[in-house]
Amino acid sequence: MKRVVSVSLGTSKRDKKHEVEILGEQFLIERIGCDGDLRKFAQMFTELDGKVDALGVGGADIYVVVGEKRYAFKQILRLIGGAKKTPVVDGSGLKHTLERETIRALQSTGLADFSKERVLLVSAVDRFGMAQALEEAGAKVVYGDLLFGIGLPLRLRSYRSVKRLGSAILPLITKLPFKWFYPTGEKQEKRQPKHGWAFKEATIIAGDWHYIRRYAPDDLEGKTIITQTLRKADLEWLRSTRAKRAITTTPMMGGETFATNVMEAVIIALLGKKPDEVSSADYLGVLKKLDWKPNVIELAQRS
Repeated sequence: MKRVVSVSLGTSKRDKKHEVEILGEQFLIERIGCDGDLRKFAQMFTELDGKVDALGVGGADIYVVVGEKRYAFKQILRLIGGAKKTPVVDGSGLKHTLERETIRALQSTGLADFSKERVLLVSAVDRFGMAQALEEAGAKVVYGDLLFGIGLPLRLRSYRSVKRLGSAILPLITKLPFKWFYPTGEKQEKRQPKHGWAFKEATIIAGDWHYIRRYAPDDLEGKTIITQTLRKADLEWLRSTRAKRAITTTPMMGGETFATNVMEAVIIALLGKKPDEVSSADYLGVLKKLDWKPNVIELAQRS
């Protein structure tokens, strides 16, 4: 049996363990939340090194991307440095492929016509494949990197602006503590609605779920949410906001959906390759074998 573990800086309340067969291989998949404890987070990567088939970084990014440039958070690289043998991924490989294909699939099947939609993408540097695909599809997008990542009430309305800004400030930002820019531990459970106008004017809200849940207003009537995995409690909350539907990017496996970093770790374990040896074609090949497609969940009550 292959074992994949996602070690997260997020809350331990979302921990789970699941056995599932994927493409003929038995997997034990675990999620271990460290409640924002950096020492425990680093210790887990050291302790699990060589004992599991792949490790995922949850509740944090190793890399953010603008255009063709990739920047690494120095703090996260140091914290995962104890993993010398086991491959470590943060989901960025899938963000480049799966999330890009999600937008294309929704457009090609008629589930969405992005040229007619107003999209709030809460962070483009975190979901760069999605950002580039939305631009390609002709969507009217507000990129929320300044709004929610930096805390400045400024809209970015073109991916060109994201690239210019990113190339200027990401070399500095990635040297700073990660928690300054992303909720970790118990902060992931606390809502802090802000910039409600950005959510109100959008017809589609897309990107990282923790950003969306933390900053969204209580009223999301008629909105479509495009994000990664959602738990039952997340869906219940979305229903309470009167959101219309949720679309998740990660595939169902054994009746469960898993975070992007977990899915990437599973694919790495299946391929038996180092992360830097895996191509976009490799990722897409596995997704095709999994018969992947976006998971559409209708939320609005039908009369």
